[in-house]
Parts: sequence; C-alpha cells; structure tokens
Amino acid sequence: MLLYLSEYLMSFDSGFRVFQYITLRAILGALTALIISFIVGPVMIKKLTRKKIGQSIRTEGPESHYQKAGTPTMGGSLILVAISVSTLLWADLENRYIWVVLLVTLGNGIIGFIDDYRKVMQGNSDGLSAKAKIFWQSLIALCAGFFLYVSAEVVEETQFIVPFFKDVMIEMGWMYIVVAYFVIVGSSNAVNLTDGLDGLAIMPTVMVAAALGIFAYLSGHINFSAYLAIPYLPKSGELIVFCAALVGSGLGFLWFNAYPAMVFMGDVGALALGAALGVLALLVRQEIVLMIMGGVFVVETISVIIQVASYKMRGKRVFLMAPIHHHYELKGWPEPRIIVRFWIITVILVLIGLATLKLR
Repeated sequence: MLLYLSEYLMSFDSGFRVFQYITLRAILGALTALIISFIVGPVMIKKLTRKKIGQSIRTEGPESHYQKAGTPTMGGSLILVAISVSTLLWADLENRYIWVVLLVTLGNGIIGFIDDYRKVMQGNSDGLSAKAKIFWQSLIALCAGFFLYVSAEVVEETQFIVPFFKDVMIEMGWMYIVVAYFVIVGSSNAVNLTDGLDGLAIMPTVMVAAALGIFAYLSGHINFSAYLAIPYLPKSGELIVFCAALVGSGLGFLWFNAYPAMVFMGDVGALALGAALGVLALLVRQEIVLMIMGGVFVVETISVIIQVASYKMRGKRVFLMAPIHHHYELKGWPEPRIIVRFWIITVILVLIGLATLKLR
C-alpha cells in the first residue's frame, strides 16, 4: 500500500522515488515485521498466559520437557500477523507472486490454528485429524500449483532447474502441479516436525528464507540472472519483500522463543512457515536447492520415516526417539547444544545452496 502512496507523493517531491527500490522496501519490510513482533509479542504472551493456552507435553517424550508444560503456545500467530502487515504495507500488491505466497502461508496457518485450538482449548489431544490436515494442505497446494501453471507468462516459470548445471532445464508441463504439491506439503510438514525445541525451527527457517530472497531478487533482475545463468523470472524480485518480512518476524519471534522459551510456535506457525518456504522455492524454481539449504528439515523428516518403517517392519527402533533432535536429547545432549549445532549446520547448508549460483 505504501508503494502506491509513494507513487502519488512523487508528483510533489521526486525524493519519494526511493521507495520504488525493491531493496529499500525489503529492508523496511524486515524492520516493520521486527517492530510489530516486539510490540505485539508481550501483549500476546500475556493474553495466552491469562487464558491458559499452554503447551501439553507428551508423557513418552524426554523428561526434560515436563517443565515446559503450560508454556503459552500458538505464538506462530504473532509471526503471521507481522508477515501479513509488513508485506501488505511494502510489497507491490499487483504482483501475483505476492498473493500466492501470502495466501498459501495464511491458508496453512489456519489449518495449524484449528489443530492447535482443538488441542489446547477443547482438550482434544489429537487436534485436527491427520487425514483432515493432509486434505486441506493438499487442496491449498494443488490450487496454488494449478494457478501458477495456468498463469505462467514465461516458459522458465514451469521448468525444473537442476543446480550445478547451466543448461539443465526440464519442461514439466502439467507435472509442475504435482511437483508443487509435494514441495509445499512436504516442506510444511517437515518444518512442523522440526519444531520440537526452543528456537530449533525458527532460525533455520529465517536463514533459508533469507537465501531464497536472494534467489528471488537475482532471478527477477535481467542482468544478474543472465550473468549467473539462472532463469529470468520477471516478477520474482518482489518476493524479497515477503522474504524480508518473514526474516524480521522470525527474528522477532525468536526474541521470545529462545531457550528457555516464553512462547511456542505451535502448528499455526510451523505449518505456515514450512509452506511459505516451499512455495518460495517453487516460485524461484529452486526446489532442489531448498532441499539442500533445508537439510535439517529433511533429516528430521527422514528420521521419522525410518523410525516408523523400522518399527512396523522389524519391531525395533533405529533412534531412541524421533524426530532426531529427541534422539540426541535422550543421549544426554543439553537442549541448547542441539539447537545451536543444528543452526550451525543450517548456515553451512545455506552457504552451499548459495554457492549453486556460481558453480554452474
């Protein structure tokens, strides 16, 4: 909205033209989301505490988690508010990419909110059933994939890009919708599985989102994209504003979520942020790079798959507990050590992902 206001004010003073620059709006978007988080966060935590919207702890989980019982949850609502307000203020609202990523994020946030609400407020430990959750996630992902497929303006928007290779770009056709489904739903659930320790999920999400913002900016710039031999996507540059808002809101949430957490993200945040990363990677045609940079999310998901498959087929568990961060807890690692080491791993993986821009 403020972009259009600056366009009007330019008729009075050319200095307002500075707000047309995507990079400045991205910086302002991050700061806006951060400030909103700092202002709204304490108020939200007090209300959640007063209404006793606290986290329930599984009895089969690590004993160190018992002391966390009652900690306010559904704090992911704070992230979604900050992202939404900041994006609506600073992004170009005529850009279809912005609306796709925003609606997919909020749609998955609503699914997570219903799940959290049933668990916390209605005392239903199962929350939203797994079938219902997957159904609604699938519907959102398929709608987004179909819309992006039929509205594609350049052929590069629906090509499958293989990193490290300059000329490997595969036209997917309608298979683009299938890829969109798996990327969005898979990413959403992967982040949700990772959200088990204080700050464990949010910081890798912030780092991956920042890197995807760089990809978006470079892909949307005709000179940079040509120099780096990545697909030129004319409208993708605007996504850096959304990515910056995600980074700002994520850092603001981490202020309250850092160990020991004052508030938990809940499914409302984890499902939404995971879906946001998935659709961002889809829009900038970097699905494989997302798997590299989000390696922590991938490993957490694989650990659950291995654990379940092994128990059903062999009657034995591979890990002490899954997802894998609980395995290290039960081995005696302090929670902060696990969190920081997973962050460090994500930094390394993000740098490898960014290296694909030149290693082609």
